[in-house]
Amino acid sequence: MSVQIKRRADYMPPAFAISTVDLHITLHPTETRVFSSLRIKRQGSHQDALVLDGDNLPVNKTSIDGIELSRKSDNSPGYVLDESSLTIPVESDEFTLEIETTIAPSRNKALEGLYLSGGAYCTQCEAEGFRRITFFMDRPDVLSVYTVTVVGDTSFPMLLSNGNPIDKGQLTNGQHFVKWHDPHPKPCYLFALVAGDFDMLSDTFTTASGKEVALELYVDKGKQGQGTFALESLKRAMKWDEEVFGLEYDLDIYMIVAVDFFNMGAMENKGLNVFNSKFVLADQNTATDDDFFNVEAVIAHEYFHNWTGNRVTCRDWFQLSLKEGLTVFRDQQFSADMTSELSNRIKHVRVMREHQFAEDASAMSHPIRPDEVIEMNNFYTVTVYDKGAEVIRMFHTLLGPDGFRKGMDEYFKRHDGQAVTCDDFVSAMQSATSLDLSQFARWYSQSGTPIISVKQSKLDDGKHTITLSQHTPATSEQSEKHPLYMPIKMEVMDEDGVQYTDNEAIINDGMVILDKESVSFTIDAPNKTLTPVVLGNFSAPAKVNNELPTTSLLTIFKYGKDAFNRWDAMQSIYNRCISELERAPGEAIDNDIWAGIREAIVREQDNVELLGECLVIPSFETLCQSRTSINVQTLSAARKAFCSQFAQHLESSLLDVFNSIESAPYAYNQNAVNQRRCKNVVLAHLARLPQHESLVIKQFEQADNMTDTLGALRCAQFCQRDTFDSLMAKFEQKWSNDPLVLDKWFALHATQASKDIFATITMLCEHPQFTMSNPNRVRSVIGSFAFYNSEMFHALDGSGYKFVTDYLLKLDTLNPQVAARIVTPLTQWQGFAVEHQTLMKEQLGRLLNHKGLSKDVFEKVSKSLAYGAD
Repeated sequence: MSVQIKRRADYMPPAFAISTVDLHITLHPTETRVFSSLRIKRQGSHQDALVLDGDNLPVNKTSIDGIELSRKSDNSPGYVLDESSLTIPVESDEFTLEIETTIAPSRNKALEGLYLSGGAYCTQCEAEGFRRITFFMDRPDVLSVYTVTVVGDTSFPMLLSNGNPIDKGQLTNGQHFVKWHDPHPKPCYLFALVAGDFDMLSDTFTTASGKEVALELYVDKGKQGQGTFALESLKRAMKWDEEVFGLEYDLDIYMIVAVDFFNMGAMENKGLNVFNSKFVLADQNTATDDDFFNVEAVIAHEYFHNWTGNRVTCRDWFQLSLKEGLTVFRDQQFSADMTSELSNRIKHVRVMREHQFAEDASAMSHPIRPDEVIEMNNFYTVTVYDKGAEVIRMFHTLLGPDGFRKGMDEYFKRHDGQAVTCDDFVSAMQSATSLDLSQFARWYSQSGTPIISVKQSKLDDGKHTITLSQHTPATSEQSEKHPLYMPIKMEVMDEDGVQYTDNEAIINDGMVILDKESVSFTIDAPNKTLTPVVLGNFSAPAKVNNELPTTSLLTIFKYGKDAFNRWDAMQSIYNRCISELERAPGEAIDNDIWAGIREAIVREQDNVELLGECLVIPSFETLCQSRTSINVQTLSAARKAFCSQFAQHLESSLLDVFNSIESAPYAYNQNAVNQRRCKNVVLAHLARLPQHESLVIKQFEQADNMTDTLGALRCAQFCQRDTFDSLMAKFEQKWSNDPLVLDKWFALHATQASKDIFATITMLCEHPQFTMSNPNRVRSVIGSFAFYNSEMFHALDGSGYKFVTDYLLKLDTLNPQVAARIVTPLTQWQGFAVEHQTLMKEQLGRLLNHKGLSKDVFEKVSKSLAYGAD
């Protein structure tokens, strides 16, 4: 396969600027006519031809300043057209280029560019989808003012695009039109068009300066009642951004459209956000508490992009974390303010430990600002987004809220209306602090997960010496690593919870700056056992090697100031217990540990939020990140054994907690969410004991909300198979006509650790409501199996790997983006035992040798197989 590697170092400014774009789009399933008029100006002194991107587009006709152009032939000059570009020789320095082309949205199954699916026309142009619609300089540093006229049949009453509507009317041939104008220059990846027949919810928001903004939310017919929460979330996000960052909305109208067929979660197109319906539709009957949370978070994320992404955008796609890492941090801060700081922090750290650490340890390891890529769609990673957000969080930690706000204000002052780089952001932050951020900027260029090691020694004079050191292991594309600049939040306590500070004042306001290979300090504490709590609140995206005895971990839980650290201490205890069961299967965990956990349960009986989090056992995926040469069956069996012992030894305490949480009519507020969360976590433990199966059935039958219904179904996976099958059949019968709810049913089936799982998934793929063209449905079945059914995906006969590969070979021809995401677990073979590695690489080889493999999948597979090869 011939591929072109794109490198950040090769960046060159665009040879031409496009000041205005006038589009006239006449919609038709197979013959959509796109007429484009571009005002273009040569940049600098050169005579280069104009090169426009176009993905297999025809040229119906094209002209410059009204003079029609012809295609180049042996006998005449003219434009050159190939499958990826249109090259036009131009003599003028400033001119108007007009191009007409035709596309077929109904045949576009990749869901990039303009497509017709689910009865509506929709676009997705990030990263490089605009070139599937019309010829353009499809790069984020070409900013233009757009005017768009959309023409469609009256069966599509809503014709939407970016900006403000400036004209509309009826045409004589059963069609109508709406004309849109966006006064803010934007890159083409922010272009959007939606046409369909929707239910609409409307509202208004008055900005801090008194401007009234019309809010419109479009959903499928009959779903209007499920859109209210999203609309309220939008208003909360708009108000929060004004109060925290002083940022107001800048158009007369803000629109959101929810569609079922969408590759991503949502898209921040200027003034017209297109959303996957799973992040818009929510009510207590169909949505869990997590769904409500995600709707509010994603609504906010896309709104916040209006400034961090739209008004200030990326110079090139290598700078993607400039907008995504920053905006993820902003939506995390918003969610913490709307719900709970603790639960939010734990949620985000779980993502880092389960997924980002795994990416860092794989062949796809890359810095948050990557250096090279084959397919731009592969940039949308947990490293760029979530690790990128952690880097922004470190800025916030170092500068404080006021300093961070000052840096943000300077960032917008310098760069509003520009396409800029990560270095520009760091420079703006530097202007707000006396700290030297030059070493900190290394986070943008160095990949991998640093490991912080803690060593403690006690001297004869009663002094304790504590040393923190850092080391970043070599990654697939970087062998040489340098010390990073890390803010390490920490506290030091003795066995009675008394807090200590160091003699050298290296700990300042509960934080140590680790900016070299190691730092040491001493503490006076004669006749005391000291417990250092390092990386409090996950203050840097790192792992910690701190060999504390279990008694010290329980001390942290009892006396730690930060609730996050207390949760983390319990996670470490569970991890340690599971490690013991890996080494000695069949052994019983020490009674002292059960006594300590029992005491912790009693201590936090009234703090259901912390208790609910602390009773969650680390996932298989999280456990993998603290192990090498993983034997999946051994680790899985050890985790199961620990969960079983957990339920048996703590049964009485767990029942007390379960019975103490009174059932109440459903409400989505943090206190109620905490209670439901804790109760469902406890029920999952009790469900492992046959005598409590009735509790699961009772909750399923009496639940008045989807959180408890789904909680019962998840718990039923630990019950007798007949019980699970019976409850699932009832669930399917009730929700068979709701696609988003049915996705939950599909996912629960796909994550069963049953021996007949492949027959089950085959039947799911033959289900009348399964379609490979719907990314949500594919992710709920094949994605859920590959990512979260670890035991069966990693079956020692290789059947799980082969099953996923067989499916990917079919999916890749239809939707390469989704295929490239689902192949991820196969590419992360490096941490597993040799027998697993051999089988995984065998299936990767099948993919690599497949004729016609997409660039999306080829890049990930080829890099994975090249990792560690001689």
